[in-house]
Amino acid sequence: MDSEKMDLFSKLPDEVISHILSSLPTKEAASTSVLAKKWRYLFAFVPSLDFNDSDFLHPQEGKREKDGILRSFMDFVDRVLALQGASPIKKFSLNVKTGVDPDRVDRWICNVLQRGVSHLALFMDFEEEYSLPYEISVSKTLVELKPGYGVDLYLWDDDMFLPMLKTLVLESVEFGRGQFQTLLPACPVLEELMLLNMEWKDRNVILSSSSLKNLKITSEDGCLGTLSFDTPNLVFLDYYDYVAEDYPIVNLKNLVEVGINLVLTADRINRARDNVWKLIHGIQNAEIFHISPVTFEVLSLSCEAMPVFKNLTTLNIRTVMQQGWQAMPLLLKNCPNLETLYLGGLLHTVTNKCGDVCDCIPRKKKGRSLMACPVNKIQIQGFRGTIREVHMIKHFLDFCPSLKEMEIIVETKEPTLFEIPKWLEIVEDTLMQYNEMSSCTINYRVLAPLYWRWTRK
Repeated sequence: MDSEKMDLFSKLPDEVISHILSSLPTKEAASTSVLAKKWRYLFAFVPSLDFNDSDFLHPQEGKREKDGILRSFMDFVDRVLALQGASPIKKFSLNVKTGVDPDRVDRWICNVLQRGVSHLALFMDFEEEYSLPYEISVSKTLVELKPGYGVDLYLWDDDMFLPMLKTLVLESVEFGRGQFQTLLPACPVLEELMLLNMEWKDRNVILSSSSLKNLKITSEDGCLGTLSFDTPNLVFLDYYDYVAEDYPIVNLKNLVEVGINLVLTADRINRARDNVWKLIHGIQNAEIFHISPVTFEVLSLSCEAMPVFKNLTTLNIRTVMQQGWQAMPLLLKNCPNLETLYLGGLLHTVTNKCGDVCDCIPRKKKGRSLMACPVNKIQIQGFRGTIREVHMIKHFLDFCPSLKEMEIIVETKEPTLFEIPKWLEIVEDTLMQYNEMSSCTINYRVLAPLYWRWTRK
């Protein structure tokens, strides 16, 4: 930068320069402090810091292993924090790996906590276990906390209290026994909670929060016992876990969108028949419902207990060929205001209990269930081009009276029959004939360079 441009840049208002420095990587922003005393002064008040040892050490060049490099990185962080002194800070992000001193990491975190940091994002990839400092658990300024992957909270005590925290993301975080039950009450205004790769330590877990609005749970080990949802103001739930032994409390009366992806073990199949229905009844006020293949199979175990989803307008069902559609007739019947139906695959196991939703088995009276279905749009994903799928499409077109639009999506990464010479043209001609005969608009899409879109004349 020449002196003329530099002089012009320096004439900008201090708040504009500070904003520009905040958007730069911290290493580059810090380097500007050598240009002039004014820049040094302004950098001292930059409200956002982002340290990543990979950017500093360039591990792709083998630089990380050289003597003194890790020490120079740690000294750099120390110098930056010293330069800023006690100035307020809003955001602090730290990404470090094995070799960086955990004690210095603790000091850095405590430094920004004392300066009133509101957004704290950490990622520590250490070979040894790393415990988050106790000081985090009693911060009065944190609004967003992302403590990183694989850390533990063993240093947090029963006096934890985070009065301003609204967003909390915990990924593979280890809790002490009973510690999780203390965490939620300590966050009175928490709105967004992500529990990723959760390893439950308590046998009976209660998720209780009157402020929580968004909740995502994924677990690889499964709940040890019961799981309760006492979250009356929750509007979004994404739940991926093994079926719990029981769901004693399901208070989700304001839920808008929900995705349920259950994992079922052999020893819990019979128990799931009764337990899962407590969960399903608890989400019956939802407007959008995403159902995984296993969840759809669980619904088939006891269809007679199906609740009425009076608010549901969008239903997304993913199925696999090894499963039947036993739950489909009653599920569609119990969605009186359904507008959009997403079907992740049409191929399924033929059973007598599929009802007349499909035409797998010839019946004198077919399509009765569909004739009462108010859906006006159907999207079919993963279309493989089989004759059976084509017949299913014709079945929906014939018997869904309110259907105005159908979208058919071919995913070329999946096995299809379109590799057979001229088969694509045959299917295309057949669907075009259906389009001309039907009052419904058919959109046919191939997720590849080819793209067709047909509209009714």
